[in-house]
Amino acid sequence: MSMPSLQIRDMPEDLYEALAERARRQRRSLAQQAVADLSRIEELEARQRRELTVERLRARRPARRISDPVRIVRADRER
Repeated sequence: MSMPSLQIRDMPEDLYEALAERARRQRRSLAQQAVADLSRIEELEARQRRELTVERLRARRPARRISDPVRIVRADRER
């Protein structure tokens, strides 16, 4: 069974160098590193969706002030 392949033309030099450096550090070929980087896209998109959801939830409700813990303990002791 043959795996699909991808050829990239006109890759910017700085992008190529960054990929080559990551591949060298991970002891991978350029192709292996490209596959590893591309496989992280779904993970990164999921993280962005979670962050956006958290931002929306925070915007919907007003921020609650957290009471001073020292004041709470003192008030409790005075009871």
